[in-house]
Amino acid sequence: MVDKKNILTYEGLKRYEDELHNLKVVKRKEVAQKIKEAREQGDLSENAEYDAAKDEQRDIELRIEELEKLLKNAEVVVEDEIDLDKINIGCKVKVYDVDEDEEMEFKIVGSTEANSLQNKISNESPVGHALMGKQVGDVVDVETQSGVIQYKVLEIQRVS
Repeated sequence: MVDKKNILTYEGLKRYEDELHNLKVVKRKEVAQKIKEAREQGDLSENAEYDAAKDEQRDIELRIEELEKLLKNAEVVVEDEIDLDKINIGCKVKVYDVDEDEEMEFKIVGSTEANSLQNKISNESPVGHALMGKQVGDVVDVETQSGVIQYKVLEIQRVS
């Protein structure tokens, strides 16, 4: 099975690399110290600190494995080379919601970086998918669970 490419912005790549480095260099040492201290307390069969430290160690190793796989299959979008004539991954887009009569801004990112609280939407989400390739002035109908939403593309810019 071919692993899916993880499309990342440079910011996303850096964040995941930093997290991986922190887990390998800092967290592994911290949990190893916790395990060592728990072992020194004697009987491990009823040692809650030892069990908790081993669980934490397992979680750290799983996250390291997940991040290494993600980074191995990463494809970084070079934001300086993005064509601003049309919407693509790495763009910041200002749209007008026709029904709600309000302007909204989104950053289009790959699915691994999507975070609705930061207005980062995936190119694979209904809104992101509908906006991909559109130009300023285009009107887009987005099929959602609550019905069709209409957006007009107002602006496409690089993320600074």
